[in-house]
Amino acid sequence: MSLPAHHSFTYTSSAARVIFGAGSLQHLVRETDLLGARRALVLCTPGQRAEAERVAALIGERCAGIFDQAVMHVPIETARHAREVARELGADCAIAIGGGSTMGLGKAIALESELPILAIPTTYAGSEMTPIYGITEAGLKKTGRDARVLPRTVIYDPELSAGLPLKLSVTSGINAMAHAAEGLYAPDANPIMSLLAEEGLRALAEGLPQLVARSADLAARSQCLYGAWLCGTVLGNVGMSLHHKLCHTLGGSYNLPHAETHTVILPHALAYNAPAAPEAMQRIARALGTDDAAQGVHALAARLQAPLSLRELGMPYEELDRCTDIALQNAYANPRPLERTALRALLENAWQGHAPE
Repeated sequence: MSLPAHHSFTYTSSAARVIFGAGSLQHLVRETDLLGARRALVLCTPGQRAEAERVAALIGERCAGIFDQAVMHVPIETARHAREVARELGADCAIAIGGGSTMGLGKAIALESELPILAIPTTYAGSEMTPIYGITEAGLKKTGRDARVLPRTVIYDPELSAGLPLKLSVTSGINAMAHAAEGLYAPDANPIMSLLAEEGLRALAEGLPQLVARSADLAARSQCLYGAWLCGTVLGNVGMSLHHKLCHTLGGSYNLPHAETHTVILPHALAYNAPAAPEAMQRIARALGTDDAAQGVHALAARLQAPLSLRELGMPYEELDRCTDIALQNAYANPRPLERTALRALLENAWQGHAPE
């Protein structure tokens, strides 16, 4: 696509060191040494303790300990506890293995201590490529950007995502697609990020159906991880809009599962913004091989047997009005002005699981 006349933009690169490929975990000791780390605290969720112990065994005496209490949306209490453990152990690096919950915990530690993070993603969340952090306190999730929380090194090993359950692989992948989709109509979008966004969408739209057909297919896992890397890079470099605001509201205030919430909301947020962002919708549709961006995402989710409604995620219907109010509280950039009636209708459709309108 050619650059429009009189088009201007600002592009700032903040790339991390990336090691990509099957078996890349074998380079962990080398990468830890390159960071100058001698006492690394390994972070994980309770369910990924075994993976964390594998990392600890690989780095041997460089391991200061394992903190296995990462949970969704980074509650402030968990963040404080992890920071204290890192101080007590004299950690000089955090190795985060897992998905967005574990990456988020690493960022919460780095935000106060400035410990370098080495990220080992096992999902397609994309948090490892961003300086964005989020902490939930008193039922509200607050997000921000800070260069200190951007992981210094990321090891992408498709073999580590082989154990990711198929349902979570699908929702994690659509979550990644949301980063790229919103990046295409961001107010600070630029041609470089738009190229990455479209390629990331294409890779995931191609890779996810292959996973559903053959969940252990390493080539499909590689394709999805590649797409997630690109989509996460977009998330880290340009602003997000309505879709992400709604998902943070739903996740932080109602503790809905992160990737599943993104999966349900994305087609409806795209339909809301479609009249105000035609070029972005054209690029999304092209990447998906469809005629309509919102309908294409919804059809893909249905084809992949992903959740389609907030109702099935446990969202109380009587909370939709309050959710609408929360989403309207703070001004943020969005292609289409935020209108309460239309926003409430969006949430109604998402709760019911209807096709986007």
